[in-house]
Amino acid sequence: MVNSLKLVHPVTEQNFNERGYLAANFDVAEAVRAGHFRSGRQHFDKWGRKEGRLVRIVPDEMAEWKRRKLERIEPLLRADMPRRVVKDHFDFLSEELRASSNIVDTDAVSGNDYDGKVTSLVERHADGLVLDCGAGQRYTYFENVVNFEIVDFDTTDVRGVGERLPFADHSFDAVISMAVLEHVRDPFACAREICRVLKPRGELICCVPFLQPYHGYPHHYYNMTHQGLRALFEADLRVDAVEVLDSIGPIWALTWMLRSWSAGLSPATKADFLKMTVADLIKPAESFLGRPFVEELDMAKRLELASACVLSATKPSIP
Repeated sequence: MVNSLKLVHPVTEQNFNERGYLAANFDVAEAVRAGHFRSGRQHFDKWGRKEGRLVRIVPDEMAEWKRRKLERIEPLLRADMPRRVVKDHFDFLSEELRASSNIVDTDAVSGNDYDGKVTSLVERHADGLVLDCGAGQRYTYFENVVNFEIVDFDTTDVRGVGERLPFADHSFDAVISMAVLEHVRDPFACAREICRVLKPRGELICCVPFLQPYHGYPHHYYNMTHQGLRALFEADLRVDAVEVLDSIGPIWALTWMLRSWSAGLSPATKADFLKMTVADLIKPAESFLGRPFVEELDMAKRLELASACVLSATKPSIP
């Protein structure tokens, strides 16, 4: 059994704190920044209590857990890359890497918990080390998982970019990469790095979206088919399966698309759109051209939900 610290809990009147509430509820934090709420407390009082929202509480022992893990990580770090040692993580995010990987500061936060498949992998390697490549802000801090990120979240152990992982060859018993490779500028380079740091017979679980709208963190470059995902790794790894789990099945793509589409409409058009049936929506696409629910979407929403994008470019004159 792997030891872990739970960092996110159901929010109550007794455990509410402003910082922890905003950290656990990214949409609320965005709404506060946009001026829709004065504070997280106002949202909690009006909606959060009855919605069953969460609050992030970092226990005092987290600092000691981090110290022990960093001692365990240090022998695995590459000596040929510049780094800064900060109080709770190793930082390899140099200005050179920022520029080459197009890393920018962002208020966007990625955070979630592991599903059963990933939790099982973490448990199988209780005595080893698992790299979470692009971990985001994790809800649970595991003693055997190295959280690698471009952002210095409270759960980040090592900071850098996936295209140049700061670890020695064959460092990890397993690697997790969940909804990350669509956000890196060079997913092929990142995939090669993942393979490099895996030990012989090491395990990989990698998830990349196919039919998902644009979601920037802070950039979103590539969605992939199952064949594209396989092509990233099949030269270096034996691919055991490419599958679609219930948590990422087709219904998630459909509902995400429809919710986001409706959010881009005026109130009157949205009301009409929500009355449409599935039978209405599966008619030929050209029959909807000119309809308000199609024409009202601005360019930002069109780019988010596009069936395809068209690039126009001009080659500069030769010096």
